[in-house]
Amino acid sequence: MKIVAQVKLLPVSVHDADALAATLRACNRAANSASEVAFRTGKVRRNVLQEAVYHRLKADFDLGAQPAVRVVKKVCDAYATLKANLKAGNHGPVGSKRRARAESKPIVFREDAAQPYDDRILTWNLDQCTVSVWTVAGRIKHVPFVCSPEALKLLQQRKGESDLVMRDGMFFLIATIDLPEPALYEPRGFLGVDLGIINIATTSDGQIMSGRRTNRYRRRMNRLRAKLQRKRTKSAKRALKRVRRRESRYATQRNHIIAKKIVHTAERTSRGIGLEDLSGIRQRVTARKHQRSRLHSWAFAQLGSFVEYKAQRAGVPVVHVDPRNTSRQCSECWHTHRTNRVSQARFACRSCGAVLHADHNGSRNIAHRADAVWQRGAVNRPSTA
Repeated sequence: MKIVAQVKLLPVSVHDADALAATLRACNRAANSASEVAFRTGKVRRNVLQEAVYHRLKADFDLGAQPAVRVVKKVCDAYATLKANLKAGNHGPVGSKRRARAESKPIVFREDAAQPYDDRILTWNLDQCTVSVWTVAGRIKHVPFVCSPEALKLLQQRKGESDLVMRDGMFFLIATIDLPEPALYEPRGFLGVDLGIINIATTSDGQIMSGRRTNRYRRRMNRLRAKLQRKRTKSAKRALKRVRRRESRYATQRNHIIAKKIVHTAERTSRGIGLEDLSGIRQRVTARKHQRSRLHSWAFAQLGSFVEYKAQRAGVPVVHVDPRNTSRQCSECWHTHRTNRVSQARFACRSCGAVLHADHNGSRNIAHRADAVWQRGAVNRPSTA
């Protein structure tokens, strides 16, 4: 399995920082030039596009041989990703309009967009925590970096490309780590997880991980942004720039903590994890005006991906189930009706009289469905041979 590790570069001089920034600008301008050729001629395969633009990129943008090759691959990968995304979202008139709009112009790269490096133009020295990196001003050697002890341990197994990223004037390297994937064990039941906005996650064991703290923090950040935007002063703009990613970092940290708890519980009890398949939920669900901000800032996809990769590292099976009627079906007698859901937090079955917390009831239904899917033969079920 592949995961990433991030390190922060600490250029020792202003010259080194300027060289890294100039390299990103040159590579992304070259990528825009190659993108225009790919869009105009339809040459989006790597070998064909490289033959058409390779010498021009080296001459016009002062790139070396290997950086020019990396730029071409970045452009081809971007067009391949665009094609896959359009194919996945090409449903109905909205999808058709989006596809037509995306296909009407070439892909444009920001001047500070990430640039991939391979081992020919980026060398790691993990003992000294330094890197040697190619720039348009020449190779810069012994650039220090800092990271967590866990990330440094992961870097020992680094393989493939690393991306140079500039964020808020700081430089980072994001490296790909190829880890051996443990075999999935045969689960003794499933831990159902119901995802929500009021309660971020509720397990079939009855553990409720409330979203009150995160929602309160988001409301405070929304008020702060609105206040600073009304001022329209230079100091207010500096403050906006300083806090612009704070909310997303906070939500990401909370999702990591919750995902770790869920996977640890499942691993400790030798169970699998059942999750709802919530793909396309924002297109299916309508919300009132005052609820839209909360709905569209709900990072359920991120939490689900965190649970999946952490479970994969631990060998815990994960099964996705159909979310329809999980909140309306009784987990005791299977009676399904919309009136069973009395309120956001209360479930009362009209047939058997069972009264449960609504999210707990939903998570138990998810656990039952995940177990049924596993018994029928899940896609990721381990081989019994």
